[in-house]
Amino acid sequence: MDRYHQTPAVAIDVVALSPDRRQVILIQRKYAPWKGMWALPGGFVEYGETLETAARRELQEECGVTTEAPFHQVKAFDAPDRDPRQHLITIAHCVVLHTNQELVAGDDAQNARWFPVDRLPDLASDHGEMVPAALRLLQK
Repeated sequence: MDRYHQTPAVAIDVVALSPDRRQVILIQRKYAPWKGMWALPGGFVEYGETLETAARRELQEECGVTTEAPFHQVKAFDAPDRDPRQHLITIAHCVVLHTNQELVAGDDAQNARWFPVDRLPDLASDHGEMVPAALRLLQK
């Protein structure tokens, strides 16, 4: 198929913050790409799913976190080479959780932890840009 008939895939990534907004949930990736690196919870939007539904599902699948708190769209990250597997557009979402929930890694996460937003490890792909973008959005 030529490039004019290919369609980019759509994903979501979630910046899930503690109630005081000083900590964020990260998962350690179980699979390539970025196997072993820390990343935001997220994944592909499934057919028939809204972006918010996908964000809530991925947060639950990868971290064991469920919440009724509102999710906010941060922005789209659309660099064609942001993911080595394919042209993947992600729409970052943020949520401020009501409590620091216990995390249980699942799905394609081998670990899940709270990290201080001012001391993040090197993050997979462009996830390091998403946390400050979410914090800026919440300050408005």
